[in-house]
Amino acid sequence: MSLKILTINPGSTSTKIGVFQDEKLIFDQTLRHSTEEIAKYKEIYNQKDFRKEVILKVLEEKNEDLRSFDVIVGRGGLLKPIPGGTYATTPELLEDLKNERQGAHASNLGGILAADLAKEAGNIPSFIVDPVVVDELQDVARISGHPDMPRTSIFHALNQKAIGKRYAKENNKHYNELNLIIAHLGGGVTVGAHKKGQVIDVFNALDGEGAFSPERTGSLPTASLIRMCYSGKYPTVKEAIKSCIGLGGVTAYLGTNNMVDVENAALKDHDPKSKLIFDAFIYQVAKDIGAMAAVLEGKVDQILITGGIAYAPYVREELNRMISFIADVTVYPGEDELLALAQGAIRVLNKEENVQTY
Repeated sequence: MSLKILTINPGSTSTKIGVFQDEKLIFDQTLRHSTEEIAKYKEIYNQKDFRKEVILKVLEEKNEDLRSFDVIVGRGGLLKPIPGGTYATTPELLEDLKNERQGAHASNLGGILAADLAKEAGNIPSFIVDPVVVDELQDVARISGHPDMPRTSIFHALNQKAIGKRYAKENNKHYNELNLIIAHLGGGVTVGAHKKGQVIDVFNALDGEGAFSPERTGSLPTASLIRMCYSGKYPTVKEAIKSCIGLGGVTAYLGTNNMVDVENAALKDHDPKSKLIFDAFIYQVAKDIGAMAAVLEGKVDQILITGGIAYAPYVREELNRMISFIADVTVYPGEDELLALAQGAIRVLNKEENVQTY
């Protein structure tokens, strides 16, 4: 059965949409929202009608009838920890997204917009797929070293799971049969150990684990971090967090989060500081991958590298040099979250997977 699918991926100042016929992209578009437009709304949920109208306007311009779709899929937001999969937009799920029970983020609107538009389209199915809160950690991985601060699972679940399944399909295997290490290298960096379809351990980039990234510090020396927080340099909790998540990592060292500029400064302009930071970034990612090899007890079928930074040849070459002794490396540069959302719906509607209930 051929399926026509609308996918929705809300960001803080944009809404990305894609129209698919099965896995074939008909068109996609990034709808930009000005800071002034977003600032009108005190709560993220209050942006729903504004964003919906923008989506409907584009569909009208493209001569796409809302009632021609078979299913609508939104990016999952900050929900309670749940296993991976495709989830129906049940009232309980929508209520948690609306009330920001686990936190405020624009991605919370993904499921809400999908459900709203699906109702207008004639009560067709609507889903979310592999939200960032996917939690399949083994119990031993939750122990951090202090009972007040358990380790939690927040990562690029949508892209990591999609890349794992893509690799499996391309090699006539099943994701649930493989042991994979998947590293997502983007604005944030997450490295996960995928054991037979479950992400049993992962570096939580949001909370500050693992390698630093363009905007995030990653793991820091604990005592130094505590001293910094009490130094008076950052008077509020919000400012201290911002210095680590948003203004940390490459931004803190070099004043930019643009890794293409950093790469050019390091390799073409031969700037020694840029080269050191660029190499340190690769070094830390390689260490994270090595740690996940230990989690999988050395039984690694493949290492997969994805995300925007994976486009850089130097990054690919250096990582391969450092980690290929663990397992062969396959690189999938960039990310295609809109396709990943469509694929999640296809698997459920074609009965390749069961739909999950929140």
